[in-house]
Amino acid sequence: MFNRRWPLIVSVALVMLAGWVSLGQWNRPASARAESPYEEMKIFTDVLSIVRGSYVEEVNVRDLIYGGINGMLATLDPHSSFLDPDTYNELKTDTRGEFGGLGIEISIRDDVLTIIAPIEDTPAYRIGLKAGDQIVKIDDRLTKDIGIMEAVKLLRGPKGSSVTVTIMRESFSKPKPFTITREIIRIESVKARTLEDGYGYIRLSQFQERTAADFESALQRLHRENSTGLKGMVLDLRNNPGGLLDQAVKVSDYFLDSGLIVYTEGREEGSETKFAAQADGTEPEYPLVVLINGGSASASEIVAGALKDHRRAILLGTRSFGKGSVQTIIPLSDNSGLRLTTARYYTPSGTSIQALGIEPDIVVAPGEVREVDDEEHYREKDLDNHFANGAAADEKKPAGSGKYHLGPEDREDYQLIRALDLLKGWDVFRDIRRQAA
Repeated sequence: MFNRRWPLIVSVALVMLAGWVSLGQWNRPASARAESPYEEMKIFTDVLSIVRGSYVEEVNVRDLIYGGINGMLATLDPHSSFLDPDTYNELKTDTRGEFGGLGIEISIRDDVLTIIAPIEDTPAYRIGLKAGDQIVKIDDRLTKDIGIMEAVKLLRGPKGSSVTVTIMRESFSKPKPFTITREIIRIESVKARTLEDGYGYIRLSQFQERTAADFESALQRLHRENSTGLKGMVLDLRNNPGGLLDQAVKVSDYFLDSGLIVYTEGREEGSETKFAAQADGTEPEYPLVVLINGGSASASEIVAGALKDHRRAILLGTRSFGKGSVQTIIPLSDNSGLRLTTARYYTPSGTSIQALGIEPDIVVAPGEVREVDDEEHYREKDLDNHFANGAAADEKKPAGSGKYHLGPEDREDYQLIRALDLLKGWDVFRDIRRQAA
């Protein structure tokens, strides 16, 4: 008898429950639902109470709350996230340029954990991880359903420990594991050198607290090395994942003497901010080529966009990443933090590069460089019975006709060689015009 009645009792109970839920929703005033989000919070507290009292095992309330906050922020955008106290402290460490880990900047792209850029001279860079690589697994943990900050915690660890990241790349037929030993990552955000007499090169790997100050020191050093003056400069922003907005503004300001650098717009009062260039400290008006690629994101796109819109530089390379939003870090009472997208930024022309990126003026994909000895060709002087020129023979090679005066790594960098050629051509053309005048 009990077995025969049980399905009926359950059915009636379910109908009553469904009727109660429907009735409650029906009777609740629509205006109250729209105007008071705090009423919806009762659902959260009810679930929290039920889980605490009825879950099969005892649970940590703080973990439940943190998890709920993470879930809430995951519905917004890939860059908004909750920072538990450890992660928040790591973030502050990042901006100072030192942390323990692999040396990669990551993001969520098309719902997949993706490497924006490996940082130069780090374990990830040396082992061959590339911008655009998809991280399928971290050790034995699938990354499909984890957020950015959780992935960061899994990737970081003490010096000497190892982690295995499983990577999917376009050229791979199946995901490939890379086991990497963690190191203390000390990021030198600015590197500078003279490529050839009169032609400088500055590489910015990311924007940290001291980037603008180090950038100024690098400029001063290049001017000392080239006492007759700089004929041109290559500013390399490839694989630069971004960083601090104010540092990007200051770097842009070195090349602009006036006008808008970037402006932001958001919902909150005070989020609409304009940053303008100042004449003080502006570099001379030498030709400037900026290198960008798919790993150039956020703050590096601000610099590239400002210099392009003001026609101060020629952009060369491939389309940038396309992160056109601003995140604000808000400290919370338990030493945790909230990383929240609070504004969009726009280039001086009013362009949002969000999800579009910046198209370079000259598209140059990475390529393989191989020097070929041109001396194998016969010339007029090598032919039998050629007659003399009549002028004094000059066997010296004309200026600029020799091989590149670049280091071994530079000679393999096709985009950099193209940038240097562009600067040298610019200088030659300027000399021709000057002579014609």
